[in-house]
Parts: sequence; structure tokens; C-alpha cells
Amino acid sequence: MNYKYLFSVLVMLSLITTSCRKDFLEKTPEEDITIEEAFQKRNYAEAFLTDIYAGLPNEIYFTDLLDINPFVVAADEMNVPWPEKFGKLMNKGSWNSYNVAGQIWKNMYEGIRKANIFLKYIKLTPVDADFTQQQKDTWIGEAMYLRAFYHFQLMRIYGPVPILDKDLGVSDDFNTIRRQPLQDCVDFVVNECNAAMVYLPMKRADLRELGRPTGAAALAMKARVLLYSASPLWNGNPDYANFVDNNGTQLFPAQYDANKWQLAANAAKECIDLCEAAGYKLFNVYSSDPVKNYQQLFIENNNSEVLFARNSGRDGWMEKSSFPSSLSGWNGWNPTQGQVDAYEMSNGQAPITGYNANGTPVVNPASGYVETGFTTTAGANRWPAGVRNMYINRDPRFYATINFNGATFVGRQMQFWASGADGRGVAGRDYNTTGYLLKKFSDPTVNISQGRFSLKTWIYYRLGEIYLNYAEALNEATGPVAEVYKYVNAIRERAGMPALPAGLLKEEMRTRIRQERRIELAFETHRYFDTHRWKIAATTDSKPVYGMNIAAGTSLTDEAFYIRTLIETRVFQAPKHNLFPLPQSEIDKAPNIIQNPGW
Repeated sequence: MNYKYLFSVLVMLSLITTSCRKDFLEKTPEEDITIEEAFQKRNYAEAFLTDIYAGLPNEIYFTDLLDINPFVVAADEMNVPWPEKFGKLMNKGSWNSYNVAGQIWKNMYEGIRKANIFLKYIKLTPVDADFTQQQKDTWIGEAMYLRAFYHFQLMRIYGPVPILDKDLGVSDDFNTIRRQPLQDCVDFVVNECNAAMVYLPMKRADLRELGRPTGAAALAMKARVLLYSASPLWNGNPDYANFVDNNGTQLFPAQYDANKWQLAANAAKECIDLCEAAGYKLFNVYSSDPVKNYQQLFIENNNSEVLFARNSGRDGWMEKSSFPSSLSGWNGWNPTQGQVDAYEMSNGQAPITGYNANGTPVVNPASGYVETGFTTTAGANRWPAGVRNMYINRDPRFYATINFNGATFVGRQMQFWASGADGRGVAGRDYNTTGYLLKKFSDPTVNISQGRFSLKTWIYYRLGEIYLNYAEALNEATGPVAEVYKYVNAIRERAGMPALPAGLLKEEMRTRIRQERRIELAFETHRYFDTHRWKIAATTDSKPVYGMNIAAGTSLTDEAFYIRTLIETRVFQAPKHNLFPLPQSEIDKAPNIIQNPGW
């Protein structure tokens, strides 16, 4: 890690306006102030706090922006046409400690260091009539939360990481920096969340403060980190039984602890109760139209369900990547056929129960799913007449999430067949690889050709996730008791889906909860981390990826387009790929930070 003490060069430049062209004798008094003097001024302290937020990853970028979110492409839910993207290198198994995207490591530790400096010096900032102790405490809570957030971002891909809870200067011995046992990392984040909650308001009353953490955000992060801690990847995983550092310190818990599920359930329930008491609730503004309701959940910023989100500004990346070429988009974000197949029928039945060796589906006859033929009737705002039968009568969230061949979007019908307006035949490098485009998150009021974009946020935590976190943890701790049904069914009811059947066994409920997470939280980065923490990624991420036959078709009803076609066979080596490799460049700087197993 590069821990050069760059305050005078980097930090002060962001706080104090200077002119390096002035002669030394012409400097203003502020140009030579010390950090202690800077923190004695409220505006400088506030600017320093604001700079800590710069590390919040803009995960709306599934590709590019230095690969801060390769997780959606690396999971089994999406493909893209650009082979050089880091998520695609992960799909092929062509990643290592030298080409791994290191920006997450760099950005998170930069943010942690800024938070540590702030927390060290904020005590010097005086309070007065315009800057009360309560405001100061809120700033402290924000910095503590962000420090914990950045640590957790690292933990979820690297596992055990160095815990940095103090500012480091040039005189410090960086050879003493080591990865800490995973349980210590979990405890650190949990304790930071607990401490931050004392200072943070549960909600932000001032609209100018939206995007800053709250007590709700701290409760949500605590609940998620404890869920991860209870899960098979982190809880007594035999794959890491011999994973020790060069001092012989065991870095992963050696023994499975079933009580961790109860701790996770308790934290999630505490989050739900306190958040709902503070006015948070599931977004259900358009309750009579579950398709619109689910779509707007991700378009209407800072709504009642959002517990913490990043303000991304007036950003058009989502629409550029997911709009078809006929709407000036790049055709780039392509849901896989497997993700499409995962959406239940509207009657709650799974349409497909498995696959034959050639990729053709094993259809569930009880579901009513039909793979062939075309419908003669429209389905309100879900599908128009003439589309393939495989796309009708599905979970309402399907129609809010997936643009399929013949779907109506922004006033026109999608034409994904080869010679269609959005097809492979008229596209260059930016082409639709699966015959599907991502609809979720995209604002239909955006006009790319006119440069008209909308304000965006990226949701890190929302109440719907916490409902499912609670249901999963409680089921693992106690089995499918009534509370488990209550919170899963609340999500399904909001989506316009029937309740789960009564009498499920614990293992059956586990399968149902995992399925619900795959649909409700699709493309929100959860799928990658869920399959890894459940230790099923070796199955989900190493199988053939299919789509429609994008090289064929001359019309909506051309049968040739609807042939399931192999796109690629992905590579996942367990347990190696369960964790990211640490960037070798960072290990070279601090050799006591050891590499993850297999890398």
C-alpha cells in the first residue's frame, strides 16, 4: 500500500485555494497553515469531510470507471459484448494478481485514511451558535460510518484485510501492517456501525443532506456484514482451514458457529423495526401496477425504501449501456437466458426445472409455460400481442427488468432479430449478445440523442434487502417459522406474486429465499456475493451461458431467432475464485500482507 504522507500536496489542495505561481513572499497567510490550523476553521473541516465521500463507488458503472463494479457481469445474470472488460476476464478465468482491478483496494484505503485524519483532528474544530455540538457529532458519525463502509467493501472481495483505524505518517513502520483475522474485521465493522448510530440521525430532514449516511444506513450495513459472517464462505469454511499469515495467525474462523445466524437475524430485525418506526417502508406508491412500482423504485430517487444511496448526478451511463441502438444506445447490458428463465410464472410456479445437455429447457408442466409459438393477445403494460409465448404471464418484475424481443419500450417495439433495428446485423462492436437488454434502472424519459439525462442514485442498502436478509438468517437459525414467511411474502405481495406455499421444510425455504433474492435484487451486485457466500458459485458461474440466436431472424415471428444458442462457457475455479487476489503491486509494497489462497 502507498501510504505516503501527502497531506500538503493532495489534501490541502482540495481544501485551500492556492496559487503556485506566486513568489514565496507574496503568499497569503492561509497558504502555509498546518492541518491543525485548518481544522480550527469549520469550512475547511467540512471540506475535508466531503472529500471522504469521494471513495464511494459509483456501482452504476457495471463496466469501465476503472472496474469498480465488475460483479454484475461476473455473475450469471449478465453478459456484455466487450471482451476486454474486467468482468469478462473473470468470466474466462483470465485474471490474476497482476491484472486484477486494483482500484477498489486503492480507493477504499484512500477513503479510510481520509476518515482517520478527519477523526483525529475534528476535535480541534470549535463549536458556536452556527456550528453546534450536535452537528459536529453528526460529522463524526459520518466519518465513522464511511470508514466502516470502506472496510466492508474490501472484506467482501478479499476476506480478511488490514484494519486501519488511525492515521499513518511517514515515520510509521508499514511492515507492521498485516491482514487481520476475518472475525476481527467483522467485529470492527459492527462496532463502528454501533458507534456511528449514536451520532447519526435516523433520517435526513434537510434535502441537501440526502446521500449522507444515517442511523438506518448503519443498521443496514451491520445486518449485511453479520449475514455474510454467518454464511458458509466466512463461517468455518474448511477451504481456508490452513490459511494463516507469516506469523501463523489463522485468518478465517476455524469452526462453524451456528449462532451467527441468530446474530444476523437479530441485527436485521433491529434494522427493520427501527427503520419502520422512523418512517421507512417498502416503496409501494403504484400498488395497483406492480410492474411500474418495481420500475420506479429505482428511478424515483431517495424514496421511502432507500436506506443509503450514492448521488451519481445527471448520469447517462445506465441508459447508454442498456438502450438499444435504435434509441442511440450501445446494446451493452445483456441479461443471460438463465436469468430470464429464473423469473417465475405469474402463478408462482417455476417455468423451467433444469436443462438438457444441449441447453434446451426441462419445462415444468404445472407452470403453464410454453416455449414455442406466439401470443395473439396483449398483456396490459407487460407484453404486446405477437410476442413469443415464453415471455407472457411471468412475474411482474420480469417486465420491469428485462427488455425482450418484441417488448414495447419508450414507445417502440424492440427488434432484436438479426436484421431488426436493434439486431446484430446493423450493429458494430456494440451489439446485443443474448437477445435481451436490461430495463431495470433505466429511465424511459431519457433521450440520448438530445443529451437529456436524469439525476441518478445508486442504492447500496434498501429495506427490501433487509427483509430478505432477515428471512434467510431466521430460517437458518430456527427454520421456516411464521416470521420467515411474513417477510418473504411481503416482498412477493408487493411484486404482485402469490405467497409461498405453507409447510415448506427448512431446505425448501432456503431454496425459495435464494430464488427470491435472485429476482428481487437482480443486477444490484447481490447475485455475485450471494453465490460466493453460499459457496455455490462453482456451479452457477462455471456453466454454459445461453441466449437467443442473435445471428438469425428477419422478423418478430421468425423461429430461427428463438433457438437457444451457446454464447460461452464460463470458468470458475473453487476455492481460488471465491476471493479476489490482492494486487501484487500492493503486496510488493508491504510484504507482510500475504496473498489469498490459490493466487
